[in-house]
Amino acid sequence: MIRVAIIGSGPTGIYTLQGLIASTQPLYITVFEETPDAGKGTPYHPAVNDRAMLANIASIELPPINQSLVEWLRSKSDAELEALDVAREAIGDREFYPRVVLGDYFADQFWALVKRGIAGGHTIDVKASHKIRDIILGHADVALKYTRRAGGEDGEANFDHVVMATGHDWPDDTEVSPGYFSSPWPASAIKRIGPVEVGVLGTSLSGIDAVVSVATAHGMFLRDENGTLGYQPARGTEGFRITMMSRKGLLPEADFYCPMPYEPLVVCTKDAVERLISDAPDRLLDEVFNLFKQEIVLADPDYAAKIGLGLATLEDIAERYFREREQADPFVWAARNLSEAKAHKTTRTTVQWRYAILRMHEVIALAVPHFNESDLKCFHAHFKTVFVDDYATVPHQSVERLLALHNAGTLQVRALGEEYNIQHDGEDSGATVTRGSETVRFAAFIDATGQHALSAADLPFPSLRRSDGLKAAETRTGDLDGRMLLTRRTGGIDIDDDFRPRVGPNLTNHLYCVSVPFLLHKLPFVQGITSSHEMGARVARAILSSVERDGRLFQFDRSEEATKISSPTAIEPAQVTPT
Repeated sequence: MIRVAIIGSGPTGIYTLQGLIASTQPLYITVFEETPDAGKGTPYHPAVNDRAMLANIASIELPPINQSLVEWLRSKSDAELEALDVAREAIGDREFYPRVVLGDYFADQFWALVKRGIAGGHTIDVKASHKIRDIILGHADVALKYTRRAGGEDGEANFDHVVMATGHDWPDDTEVSPGYFSSPWPASAIKRIGPVEVGVLGTSLSGIDAVVSVATAHGMFLRDENGTLGYQPARGTEGFRITMMSRKGLLPEADFYCPMPYEPLVVCTKDAVERLISDAPDRLLDEVFNLFKQEIVLADPDYAAKIGLGLATLEDIAERYFREREQADPFVWAARNLSEAKAHKTTRTTVQWRYAILRMHEVIALAVPHFNESDLKCFHAHFKTVFVDDYATVPHQSVERLLALHNAGTLQVRALGEEYNIQHDGEDSGATVTRGSETVRFAAFIDATGQHALSAADLPFPSLRRSDGLKAAETRTGDLDGRMLLTRRTGGIDIDDDFRPRVGPNLTNHLYCVSVPFLLHKLPFVQGITSSHEMGARVARAILSSVERDGRLFQFDRSEEATKISSPTAIEPAQVTPT
């Protein structure tokens, strides 16, 4: 049988498994999961997240697996919903839920896929508490070396295809120096912070997660009789204050109503961008920017006129986009924007310029891997931030919590600008932030800027870091005399359209890299569950196409013993192997 390994059982691994079990030919699939709880995924695991942390994806946006999230929630008993802290009357397609609720949903869907796959003739071996130590590319197969975390001997196994769905990369110990945390996760670590002056770098949802986690350790959120959310500090926490910081000092906007699935674009279409990739490689970014402007003008001419879009350049589009928000108090703006977003949700009103940018980010992403070096640098420095701000809106409840903390005198936001310095290697706890002549000391500090891009040199697998291993992605630097194409390695991992790293002629290309940190340089919008679905489906199709081309004949055992599966709740965490 063809042997397939999936490293990681988070959303990307789950959607890959969903695609693989559709095969009419039996496969031997092994899923390696580092934690004892297969299927939950690190961003949604209860050991990592505070129950107050919200996912920023609405139910309607989640690609269904066996059930949609709403169907799954509505199938739960009242007692089960109470344990999830979800009110039955609050279940809906446009609602947001705690991260840990999505973790439970994905775990249930994962085990249902395992059972379905086995019933369809596949052999599926789920190895929980197994950490992959190395990936070794051979001529015809891929060897995995692993360690069983709960004890036991190290192992090694060979596979025909290996999917590297290792997800986000967080250090085991985020408190890298006393009082300085390199990530808001695990939430249990930052909840140890006392009632002191706390600095949080980052104002996106990751920053909000950090703020809410620390705040709930020193007080509680309560709604009054009018439904307004407030924050009540606990006794003895008078010294507790939080300062959120970012370059612009802006808060994310509230999730806005828009039609789902997306309505088609008119000008900046997939076909138009693909034609530019082929016909205008040397002016690709400029031509894509022109499509962007035309689409906005067509969708919302009043907004286009308001920001002077006709005169906008790539270098100043972000300044025009953010100008009005930067001139306002961030909390006044947040309150006004939240009120507007709530009203639009009730009336099903769409702000057309926001909707146009939201739809365009996925289309324009097609062009990014084809930008030359100067265009790629310009895109990351100026244009990308417009799309990130537009699609990274946050749940209404997240904005309500920020407003509640500010109204309680507990939270402020500070703009750092482009030139600032953070020191955290001294004897004192926390960090010192310096901006020009201004210096501010925080007794505790959290870097909540999210997942950073990684490159081939950062791979945690020694054999793939060797000189003959995986290479950083290449970017075109220019056309020399119209004949020779010069390239430079610029970060990320060099992959093909099916997420296979480009390797030497004597090595198998049956490794698939869908680990987000190694893709961000060339695929800047690849984060999120919808991207997990797209990547998992693409990789599964590539594997099944290879299996079909291989033309192997199979014989497999349909006996009761070969297809037996135990309930995951009855399996010891270190021995989750339902074969």
